[in-house]
Amino acid sequence: QVQLVESGGGSVQPGGSLSLSCAASGSIFSINAMGWYRQAPGKERELVATITSDGSTNSADSVKGRFTISRDNALNTVHMQMNSLKPEDTAVYYCNAYIHTDSRVWGVYWGQGTQVTVSA
Repeated sequence: QVQLVESGGGSVQPGGSLSLSCAASGSIFSINAMGWYRQAPGKERELVATITSDGSTNSADSVKGRFTISRDNALNTVHMQMNSLKPEDTAVYYCNAYIHTDSRVWGVYWGQGTQVTVSA
């Protein structure tokens, strides 16, 4: 059994900052990529940023220069610092991880989602 538990998020005014964290726990042998996706009302879920176990990152053009993703491999956690937030960043943010379980099975796992609201 593997779980991803998110924390952070909330409401902020445009230009403000928020941070998200996600911790993976359970029958984990290793974790490849971890990342964040988001889904705004009426829209498809989209990639925000990802990070591999060796620290390589990828992010959506819309968040480049504003969001920073990082991870702690020892703690199986991923974090995202979000600065200069815009109303269009409003969405439910989901943690995602590609995990090799103790049973030696690879799988994609998702957190429960956390709301980020940016409004004046």
